[in-house]
Amino acid sequence: MLTRELIWPKSIVVIGASNDIRKPGGKLLKNLIENNYRGDLYVVNPRSEEVQGINAYPGVEQLPQVETAVLAIPAALCPDVVLQLCRDKNTRGIIIISAGFSEESDEGRKLEKQIVDVVNCYQASLIGPNCIGIITPAHASVFTTPVPRLDQMGCDFISSSGATAVFIMESGISKGLHFASVFSVGNSAQVGVEEVLEFMDEVFDPKTSTRVKLLYIESIQNPDKLLKHASSLIRKGCKIAAIKAGSSDAGSRAASSHTGAMTSSDSAVEALFRKAGIVRCYGREELTTIACVFMCKEMKGKRMAIITHAGGPAVMLTDALEAGGLKIPQIQDSPQKKALAEKLFPGSSVENPIDFLATGNAEQLGAIIDACDNDFEEVDGMAVIYGSPGLFPVGDVYDVLNQKMRTCKKPIFPILPSIINVKDEVTHFIAKGNVNFQDEVLLGRALTKITNTAKPHADDIFLEGIDISEIRQIVDHAENGYQPPEIIHQLFDAAGIPRVKEQVVTTEKEALKAAKKLGWPLAMKVVGPVHKSDVRGVVLNVHDKETVIHEFDRLIHIPGTEAVLVAEMASGIELFLGAKYEDRFGHVILCGMGGIMVELLKDLTYGLAPLGFSEATSMIQNLKSYQMIKGYRGQEGISENRFAEIIVRLSGMLRFAVEIKELDINPLLAGGDQIRAVDARIRIEK
Repeated sequence: MLTRELIWPKSIVVIGASNDIRKPGGKLLKNLIENNYRGDLYVVNPRSEEVQGINAYPGVEQLPQVETAVLAIPAALCPDVVLQLCRDKNTRGIIIISAGFSEESDEGRKLEKQIVDVVNCYQASLIGPNCIGIITPAHASVFTTPVPRLDQMGCDFISSSGATAVFIMESGISKGLHFASVFSVGNSAQVGVEEVLEFMDEVFDPKTSTRVKLLYIESIQNPDKLLKHASSLIRKGCKIAAIKAGSSDAGSRAASSHTGAMTSSDSAVEALFRKAGIVRCYGREELTTIACVFMCKEMKGKRMAIITHAGGPAVMLTDALEAGGLKIPQIQDSPQKKALAEKLFPGSSVENPIDFLATGNAEQLGAIIDACDNDFEEVDGMAVIYGSPGLFPVGDVYDVLNQKMRTCKKPIFPILPSIINVKDEVTHFIAKGNVNFQDEVLLGRALTKITNTAKPHADDIFLEGIDISEIRQIVDHAENGYQPPEIIHQLFDAAGIPRVKEQVVTTEKEALKAAKKLGWPLAMKVVGPVHKSDVRGVVLNVHDKETVIHEFDRLIHIPGTEAVLVAEMASGIELFLGAKYEDRFGHVILCGMGGIMVELLKDLTYGLAPLGFSEATSMIQNLKSYQMIKGYRGQEGISENRFAEIIVRLSGMLRFAVEIKELDINPLLAGGDQIRAVDARIRIEK
C-alpha cells in the first residue's frame, strides 16, 4: 500500500538532519530544499537549533502533525520514533534510509519487524529501510545524486538497490533518458518492487501516466503480484524492462533428473518475465538502452534502414540486427531512389545501408530521411549514424535530425558516437529532449530483444479432458519419491497425455506374456536407475522371444534395477518436456528436443504454469531447433498443435498437483499428428 502522504506529502520531517552535507541526513535535506519541495519542511536534531536554515526540533514529541518522515538515525532508535510518528503525529509515510536491519543481523531483523507491525497497524507506508529514498513529482527525498529533472512522460524506475539505482540513473541521463519517478525500496520490509508496481497499475491514467517502467530486482517476493500488475500495465500500453540480479543457482548441480539439473530459480524468473511480457536485461547499459528505445516511436515491423556516413558502425549494426531476426532490406529500384541518388555526392550508396559519405551534409541527411519515411515502403524504421572526425561543426546536421524525429511517421534511432569531438552539439541535441545511442551494437541488441519479447498472453486455462478428481486421488495415495510406471501411467491417462503401451514385469514369464500382448517390435528398459542409458538399461527393436529372455535376464541383474519395463516400439522425432516446482513461482515447464539432445544442446524454452495454447505455441516456436519441428530437408515435421496441446495438458495436471516437484518426459516421440510419451519420471513430495 502506497499512501497519498508518501507520494504527495503536504509536510515532511527529516529526522537526523545535519548541516554536514557529507552525511545522509544532511544531503537528503539539501536535495529537498534545492529541488523545491513546496510543502512544510521540518527537521529534528537535538544538537542544533537550526539546520540548513530551518529551525530544528529537539525531538519528535515537539513536532506538529506531519505527513511523511524520513529517518536518518541509528537502526536501534527507529522503532520507537516510528511509533511516535504514526501514533502521535498522524504520519502515514515513512522512509528509512538507515542501515543495520535485516540485511545485517537477526537483531536488525527483529527491529525491522517491529517497525512493520507499527506501520501496518496505522495503515501507513514504509519505504526501506536501507535505501536511498524516493523521488516523486512532489519531493526528492534521497541522499544521493544525481537527482534527475523529472518529466511526466519520462520513465518510472523501481530499484531494490540504492547504489545500483544511482548507477542506472547516471547511465540513463547520459543517453538523454528522463525519469518520472524513482523508488529505492531497500530491504522491502513492507513495500517492495511488486507493491510499487501494483500502485502504478492502480493509479494508471492513459492520458497522464508514463508508459515506460524500469525495474532492478534483487529478490522477487510475490511472483503472482508482479505477474498480475506487470501484464496489466503492458496490456494498458506500457512497456517494462527489468534486471533480475542473481541468476546463478548452485543448487541445481545436485538435482537427480534432467529437469532438475536444467531448471533453477532463474528459470522461473525467465518464465515469469516471458509470461508477463517484460523485456529482460542483464546490465544497466542494456536496461537504459532499451528504455531509450521505448522513448522513441514504436517500429511497426522488422525492416530497418541504416543511414550512415561511416561504413564500420553500419556493418556492426547490421550484424547485430540480423542476428536477432530484424531485416536490412535492399532499397528497390524506383524513380524516388534515383532522385535521391542525384541529391548525394558521387560515390554515395543508396542501397541499404544508405551511405552518404564522411562529407555528407544536413540537407542530404534530410533528403534521405524523407525518402525512407515517405517513399521506401520496404522500410519500417531508421537508424541514423552520424559522428564527427572533428573537422567541422555538425550542429546543423543534428538540428535536422531533431526536427525529423518529431515529424516523421516512422521511428528514427540516432547514433551520435562522437561524444568528445562534438560534445557540445551532442549535449545540445539531448537538451532538446532527444535520446542518443552512443553504441550501435547495444542499440541493435536492444531492438532485437524488444522485438522478440511477446506481449502477455490472454489464454483461457484448458481443462477439457483433464480429470482433476482422478489426478488428486492418484497423488493423494502416492508415496513420496520417484513414482513407479503404473502411477505415471495413471496420471498421464487422467490428464489425457498420450503414451505408448507398456507393462512392468519382474519375471521372465511375465516378460514373455507382455511381449505377446504388446506385439513386435518391443523396447525393454530397466525400472529403478535414474539414467537408463548410462547403465546400458535400454534395449530397442526386440523382435523375438529368445531376445526377450536374454535381455530380461541381463537387465534385471543391473544394480539398482527393481523391474523391467516392456513397451511397444515407437519412432519419430524425439521431443522433451519437463517441469519443476519452484517455491513461490509454481511449476516451471520446459520444452525442447529430446533424447541426449536435451543434455548436449540445452535448447530449451521455459513457461510458467498454467499455460494456454498461444503461450505453449510460443514456447515451441522460440526453440532454436524449431526448424526441425517444422520439417527440415525433406524430413516430415510434427504437429505443433498436438505438441502444444500436450504441453497445455501437462500444465493443467500440474496446476492441481503441486506435490509433483520434478517431472521428465524424455522422449516424447513425434511423427506427423501422433505424439506419444515413451519414457517419464515423476517425483512427488508432500
